[in-house]
Amino acid sequence: MIPPGVQALYVDDALLVLDKPAQLLTVPGRGADKQDCVATRAQSIWPDALVVHRLDQATSGLLLMARSKAVQRSLSDAFAQRRVHKRYLALVHGTVAPPSTPWGQIDLPIALDWPNRPLRVIDAEHGKPSCTRWRILSPDPRWHAFATNAHELQSATRLELEPLTGRSHQLRVHLQAFGHSILGDPLYAEAAQAAHTTRLMLHAWRLELLHPVSAQPLQFESPCAF
Repeated sequence: MIPPGVQALYVDDALLVLDKPAQLLTVPGRGADKQDCVATRAQSIWPDALVVHRLDQATSGLLLMARSKAVQRSLSDAFAQRRVHKRYLALVHGTVAPPSTPWGQIDLPIALDWPNRPLRVIDAEHGKPSCTRWRILSPDPRWHAFATNAHELQSATRLELEPLTGRSHQLRVHLQAFGHSILGDPLYAEAAQAAHTTRLMLHAWRLELLHPVSAQPLQFESPCAF
């Protein structure tokens, strides 16, 4: 069986790899209207499923879950030690200048914006070290299907992103600070950029790790609609 609205790409006795749609929470939130999420849907099929990491509600793509406390600890350690490699696709506002090397890098410390939580900010004094690699990809015109006004398609750049750290909202905050907010982002983009697409244009498309039990290399990809 497959949880409704969630595609299962890999299932064994140790872990699950799921493909999350945009606008579905990873874990329950506060309030009766925020109980539907990937975790509860997965646990309706696999009662032992445990959360290892999260994707923002508005972000689509690959999500990893463990099926025991021991595997959850092992995978959490792998994330902390940067032995799980994730890549994202994003469509950002404006024309991004190519980096001088194959991958550009954003090194900016991120902290919780306490007066406006759960928002994050760049904070050189109190922020935690945060690093994102990026490179420019060829445009994909399929993104026009998400545009709110097909007659006013503004310039946009398609990027591949690799977070080397795992801060909350890291990619969204880093791209805002970089001057090229992710289109459709209601939290960090300017109002016009947030309203330009019908969804946040951010997708977790690639995941690489060693199996926590067999140590065999695993690689997964999720097709992106933009």
